[in-house]
Amino acid sequence: MFRTQLQRELLLSMRAVQDFANPLIFFTMVTCLLPLAVGSETVLLQQLATGVIWVMALLASLLSLDQLFRSDYDDGSLDQFLLLPQGLFWPVLAKIIAHWLVSGLPLALLSPLLAMMFGLASSVYGFLLVSLILGTLYFSFVGAVGAALTVCLRKGGMLLSLIIMPLYVPVLIFGSAVVTQQLGGFSAMGPLGVVAALTAFAVAFSPLVIAAALRVGVEG
Repeated sequence: MFRTQLQRELLLSMRAVQDFANPLIFFTMVTCLLPLAVGSETVLLQQLATGVIWVMALLASLLSLDQLFRSDYDDGSLDQFLLLPQGLFWPVLAKIIAHWLVSGLPLALLSPLLAMMFGLASSVYGFLLVSLILGTLYFSFVGAVGAALTVCLRKGGMLLSLIIMPLYVPVLIFGSAVVTQQLGGFSAMGPLGVVAALTAFAVAFSPLVIAAALRVGVEG
């Protein structure tokens, strides 16, 4: 069930590639333009790098969340999912994983190249990559909760942002601290462990919350 649904979601994503290409283009363009705006001073760029990359990754993830369940709601697919004997858990999990694979993971994989542009030491590239892989996964799962709560609203984008933005703040803080700690000569494993724990919690419980929210939204 999960594998079939995941293949379906990935195929649909490839057919609507512009929906997921826009966040990646936004993430890349903004982070590339910032050095031009603030100047080429290496120390300043290094101080800004981690925060900028994380904030841009967060904003880029928001761009594609509003449509996560919208098309299924509009064409009646969610009604069909409610009739499945397995329930909504596996379809929801597959949809979130597919969303992360085509939106969050490319952002994380691109981050070492952007870190190079900001003059960050190569020793932090691995920490930045791992923390963003975990962080973008958290963004997808927690963001999907907001998307499920607003799926029945035609213009729920602003409400979606208001719902999930406070939930993004802890991962944003600790995710940025991973590279900051490493650059300062301290261990990055503490903040990285916090990000991993928050992500594990989100992966474990978000599909259950999303399934309940979608059921309430569809059944009224």
